[in-house]
Amino acid sequence: MSDAAQPTAAEVRAAAEAVKAALDRHLAAVENRTGDDDPAVYAAFNDLAAAAEAYDERLYDRYDEVTPFEIPGVEDSLPPYAGPEQPNALSVLIRRDYAVVDSQRLLAQAQHIADAERDDEEEEAGASAAVGSSVHAAIGVLFGEYEPDEIASRHKEFGLEEGDSTLWVAAADELPEAGEWLATPFDQADPSRVICRFDVSAVFDEDELYEEDSTGRSHEHP
Repeated sequence: MSDAAQPTAAEVRAAAEAVKAALDRHLAAVENRTGDDDPAVYAAFNDLAAAAEAYDERLYDRYDEVTPFEIPGVEDSLPPYAGPEQPNALSVLIRRDYAVVDSQRLLAQAQHIADAERDDEEEEAGASAAVGSSVHAAIGVLFGEYEPDEIASRHKEFGLEEGDSTLWVAAADELPEAGEWLATPFDQADPSRVICRFDVSAVFDEDELYEEDSTGRSHEHP
């Protein structure tokens, strides 16, 4: 960066003062919060993050120095909570990724399930055809038999390897009518209505077991 584009020492000092003021506002908002989802706390958090980022940039541009602050990016945080203060209903959205690492084990487990459900020779022939050597059919049999939580706890038995997973608990104004969203179940996922979320990923450090964002909405990183 050219000298002309560098911030002045006064601008760096002003940015530092802005961080101090933002710290005071954040602490005051936390001390006077009205609940876990107080929008004033979230707003003060965002102001503090923006002030710290501005100071960090000016400090580096002027003096080639950095701060110890880690400024969360937009992709790492939830938007401001915009749901009802007293939710009348909840939506639980779950995504779990798996790699099929042992297709033969998966096929064998699916065939075992099909075999256990046979009552006569005719059903036996149908079950064999349904599974056969088709991994696609085996996955359908497996997830038709077991709850997702049981598959998650026994995934190795089924020839699967865990990838990332996340669970969102979102507020709703009311319980939708039966069958209302079945055609497009995930189109209405709204991050601004998420009360809490729980994430599992290999990118998280082992000692980073639990975080909480500025609204009090929890992020668990097992």
